[in-house]
Formats: sequence, C-alpha cells, structure tokens
Amino acid sequence: MSAEQSYECDIAIIGGGLGGVAAALAAAEAGTHVVLSEPTDWVGGQVTSQGVSALDEHQYIETFGGTRSYYRFRESIRHFYYKQHTITPGSCTAPLNPGNGWVSRLCFEPRVALDVLEAMLAPYVEAGRLTILLQHHPIAAHVEQDRIAEVVLADEHQQRVHVRATYVLDATETGDLLLLTGIPYVIGAEAIDDTGEPNASRKGPRPQEVQSFTYGFAVEYCPGESHIITKPAGYEHFRDTQPYTLVLQGHSQESRPFNMFVDGPTGLPPFWTYRRLYDSQQLDSHQKTNDLALINWASNDYDRASLIDQPESTQRRIHDEAKRLSLGFLYWLQTEAPRDDGHGYGYPELRLRPEVMGTLDGLSKYPYIRESRRIVPHKRIMEQDIIAHHGAGARATHFDDTIGVGWYAIDLHPCVDNPRTIYAPTRPFQIPLGALLPQHLTNLVAACKNIGTTHITNGSYRVHPVEWNIGESAGALAAFCCKTGHAPSTVWSLPTMLHQLQYQLLQRGIPLAWTTDVPLTHELFVSTQLLMTFGSLLPESPRYHSLALDPHQHISVGEVCQMVQASLRGVRGETNWSPSPHSDTSNDRAERADIEHIFAQAHIAYHPFSDTPNWGEVCEALWPFLQQTCTRR
Repeated sequence: MSAEQSYECDIAIIGGGLGGVAAALAAAEAGTHVVLSEPTDWVGGQVTSQGVSALDEHQYIETFGGTRSYYRFRESIRHFYYKQHTITPGSCTAPLNPGNGWVSRLCFEPRVALDVLEAMLAPYVEAGRLTILLQHHPIAAHVEQDRIAEVVLADEHQQRVHVRATYVLDATETGDLLLLTGIPYVIGAEAIDDTGEPNASRKGPRPQEVQSFTYGFAVEYCPGESHIITKPAGYEHFRDTQPYTLVLQGHSQESRPFNMFVDGPTGLPPFWTYRRLYDSQQLDSHQKTNDLALINWASNDYDRASLIDQPESTQRRIHDEAKRLSLGFLYWLQTEAPRDDGHGYGYPELRLRPEVMGTLDGLSKYPYIRESRRIVPHKRIMEQDIIAHHGAGARATHFDDTIGVGWYAIDLHPCVDNPRTIYAPTRPFQIPLGALLPQHLTNLVAACKNIGTTHITNGSYRVHPVEWNIGESAGALAAFCCKTGHAPSTVWSLPTMLHQLQYQLLQRGIPLAWTTDVPLTHELFVSTQLLMTFGSLLPESPRYHSLALDPHQHISVGEVCQMVQASLRGVRGETNWSPSPHSDTSNDRAERADIEHIFAQAHIAYHPFSDTPNWGEVCEALWPFLQQTCTRR
C-alpha cells in the first residue's frame, strides 16, 4: 500500500456539488490555495452527477436574481449548444432553452454542465491554486479546541488523504462534516413549539422526517423501436405502493392528470416535455436525432427511508431499493403507462440512455438529495421570514447580514413517514451570513443545503441558484477571513468587517437585495445594493412594495431622509439622527432645496442636485460617502 497523502491549504472544500464548485471558484479567484474533494468522478452535484440538469429558478432569472458567475455558467451552457448545433429556424425564441422543458428556462444534458464547470475551474487548477480530488469522501475530522484541524478523506480504494486547512467548508450533500466533527446538528422536521412555523410538526421534533431523494435517468424517444428493460426485482410492490402513475395529486388534493406526448385532459402540458433535456425539433445535429428527457417525477421519489445517520450496510440497501424503484418506473412507462391514443399500454419506444448519466445502469451517479443535516446556526431562517402571506412589502424579511438572494416556493416532497407535500408561495428573499455559521466551530462554514434553514425553509433554499450563491459567498467569506485574519463569526458580528465583506461580494457580482430594474450591469448597482443592505426603503413608499426601484422617477422627502439615515447607520453607526424639516416631509416630491438641506444636516458632502432630483441621483450622491464603509480598517 502506498503512503498516505497529505495536503495543506488555505481552504478545504469538502463536497464538489454546485455549492462546492461555486465556493472553489470564489476562493481561488481571491488568490487563496484550495483543495476541493468530490465523492463521484463528476463535479457539479445537482446539475451533473445527480442528473437534475433542468434548473429550478424564478421568473426574473434571465435579468436578475443570480450571481455573475452563475450567469456565466448559464450562458456557457447556451453557448455550447449554439456552437455544436444548428438551431432550427423559427423553433427557438431567445434565450435558448436546449430541451424546451416546461419546468425550467434552461434544460440541458448533464455532460454539458460538467464540461462548462471543468472549464471554469481549469485556470485555477493550472495555476496551482486549486487541487481537485475526485472520488474522495470524508471519513474523519479531527477537532482541536474549537477548530477543525484536519479532515481525512478516502478514495475509491480506501486510500487515505489528510487535508489540513485554515478554513473548512462543508459542501457535502448530507452535511457529513457535522457528523464527523461531533457538533450539534438538526435533521428532519422541527416542532412548531420550537420554530412557530405554521407548517412545522405538531407532533414534536421528527428527525426521521426527511424529504425524499431521487435517482433520475434519461430516456430517448425512438419511434417504432422497442427497448424494454428487464423487470426490476420488487416491481409489482413498487408499482402498487408508490404508485407508478401519470396522475399527480395537487397540493389541494385535486387530481392533475398528464398525458405522455400531448396535453392532458385538463390542459396540463405533456409529461414528456416536463424535464426534456434535448429538443430534436429545435436542435439540428449529426449525432442526435431524437428527443432526450430526464425522468425525475413523484413516481421515482424515494421516501421509504433516509440515507442520513444510517450504517453503511443500511445505506447500501436503501440505495439499491431506490435504484430499483426508479428502474421500475421506467419499466412501467415502457409496458403499462396508458397510451395517449387510448389504444393499449406502454411506450416500448423509450430507450434508457446510460451514457447521458455516465453510468452503466443508466441512473444518475448519485441521487438528488433534497434535505441534509443542518447546522445549529447563529441565524436560523424560518418560514415566517419568507412566506408570501407574512409581513408587508414586496420582499421577504430583510437581513442586515445578507450575502445573497434567492426566490423559490417552499417546495416539500413526500418525506419519510409523512406523505404530505407543501408548495407555498414565498416573497423574494435574502441569504443571511449567520445561517452559514455554526455556533460550535470557528473555522467551519456551511456551503450547501446544510445551512441554518428549517425543514420547511430548506424547501426554498435547496434549489440551483441559491445553492450556488451560498457556496460562492462561503468561498468569498473564507478567502476574506484568510486575508484579514478575522474568524467568520467576527466578520458576522462586527459591522465594519461585515460591510467590507458585503462590498466585496457586490464587486464579485453577488446581489444582496432585490432590485429587479437595477441589475448587475447597471451603473448604480453597487451603491443601490449597499443602500438596500443598510435598510434604505421607506415602508410606506411605492418602492417598498415593488421589486423595481424606478431610479429615474422622482423621490419624496421621506425617502431621502430614509436613505440618509440608512447611510449614517451603515457608515458611521449612527442610529439617532433625524433631520429638522426644511419643508413638509410628507411631500410626495422632494425638491433640490429639501435634499441639499438634509445632506447638510447629516454632514455629507454633495454636488448640487438637479431641479427635479430622482432616486438614482440621491443614490449616486451618497456613493462617495457609502464607500467609506468599504475601505475602513
């Protein structure tokens, strides 16, 4: 046996899923030395090894609500298809969706995402700042006092690798470092007495109540051919108890019937195009002539047991059963699914495509994990913080320690011992830094779906762009701590350090608040985002009740006062400043004299305003003052 390897680095990122990759990019770009480990042979998690290459996003994603690097990832996928395929004239409306799946604005093949992510990481590997250890999983973590001193990995041959780092990011799919370090963590459903959440458990804490996971697979539609697979063991049991069906039960218990290739009887779009990854009518290629679709459906969600906190032998049994459940659904689609024309059953034309997932059995390399162990954080994100019907305004609860944004409904799939599903609208929300920091270790940062959500809010924070943002901000935080010498908890608790970090995140192109008409490319992006972070919106103003700020529209005296107060609070820590009126502060439209009077009282330098000042002009005038919070030491 060869000698055990060891690495010393600034930042160890354990887990190479979407959060881990985004963290590695941010940390390596900041100049730190990074080791990134991944249990499979594909980095990328959700979009690659887990096969969920139909992005769960929101209605604004094409213009706002993602980070600059996330947009680079998305556009690189589109560029691949533009480069490798001829787009059939008239079949595509920009922006391109290669699969034209109706669940997502961007559906694509997992290998394309892998190629894109590897290309994004490559410059840092070549520069020697990033080491990627594929097929390595954590087996031990050594803690000294309140720090992780070392993480021990094992490869596919059980050869050990020791990694020592100043900071450690847990980007594993199930929060493995929380178990290995022995710190407290949460799993499953919290009790309503604990969180007060409307949808929390009324039966006390239920740690076994973990969301289902899914082994996805890709199939090609081959008209006139037969590709029926061998019937999996236990097929009849799965068929009757899962059940296998194209009729879903809605969240209000209504029936939602789907057809295979045509709209259903109630107008629902086809099952086939739900997560279609390759639309052959749109993409012209010499290599492919038929559609490809990802099958990730209620019928192959595995909720019979959780993988978390189980012995290895039990985990192997669960994986095997979950795989047979998924293959059984394919067999049902091929042999028993009602045909759209009403004549007969089964679609033998569906051909399993193992090469799409890079496996021999055709299933994803790793299941799509919806719920992880969660840290006990400095700040826990509750249902009340994000649910649509709670609170006022267009946005969810404001977090002063915001490090990113997201938006997705609270989406809970069936859980172990609880078949209930939840799909509850939310308001566009923020990601608080305190949710990434465990209370018990000073150099550990959560970088995936293991942050301090609850069982309920995890259903919103687990999706692709949010996981990417969590990981990217975690990587940027760790690099910031390496350079400043401050621990993450210190950065979180000291406003001066927190504001410096937030400014650096903005410079990276990470939005911290929802301003849909002031995107990353807008000249007022950074100044607007800082003002929003400091709490610049007047609750009774129209801008408070809209995601758009209308920066070129007029501004009221009250709004100017709120913006100046927010600036003073953020830059100087002043909380008691209030202006003496120059004119009626309830005036719907501020005049130049009003604004200059307010600036003078706050001792903020300014250039003369125009005769008809607007929100953007005030924002721009405050920018030099705001910069003070970004450069103080």
